[in-house]
Amino acid sequence: MRLTIPTILTLLRIALIPVLAIVFYLPWKWTSFTAAAIFALASITDWLDGWIARRYHQFSAFGAFLDPVADKLMVATALFLIVQGHPTAWMALWAAVIVGREIAVSALREWMAELGQRARVAVATVGKIKTIAQMVALLCLLYSISPAKPPQPRPWFADIVFHVGDWLLAGAALLTLWSGFEYLRAAWPALRDGDQPRVDSAATVGKMPGSPRE
Repeated sequence: MRLTIPTILTLLRIALIPVLAIVFYLPWKWTSFTAAAIFALASITDWLDGWIARRYHQFSAFGAFLDPVADKLMVATALFLIVQGHPTAWMALWAAVIVGREIAVSALREWMAELGQRARVAVATVGKIKTIAQMVALLCLLYSISPAKPPQPRPWFADIVFHVGDWLLAGAALLTLWSGFEYLRAAWPALRDGDQPRVDSAATVGKMPGSPRE
């Protein structure tokens, strides 16, 4: 296995997940800002590894597998922390929608790959918009929410930033449902007709590290 720079950046993103969880619960006044900064750093590495891979042609099968896994782990962890820090029914609902859709689409992609039809469920524009809204929302919410006890001084403009993040997360959840429906609609003919497995050209190429998430 050859470790390329993009793959190393992806591994760094995974290593930041427990750091994010630990920092989020520290009872210090700067923890909210630091948690948001860690998530921002992870998001930057996600863009950077894709840019390096495309610019210098540093692709690998391991990196293609690991990149989407790292993305989903980081997003799920951030959502769980936010729901624990702000345990409301709406926040839990948005988190459940986003995580549930990621599981469903991953299963759908695997099934379509077995049918040789993975290219039918390629990343759509609505999925890219959803990803941007989701990342900004999580960044805002991590910055403005802290479960530390006793309560710590809130960061600057925390209330405004929280409401921005809250609305963006709701929008991302709705876009998540929309994009999930688009994936299902694209895959439905193959699922309905029970196509026989064929060679999947998209699966053989693999997902480039850092390419847009669904």
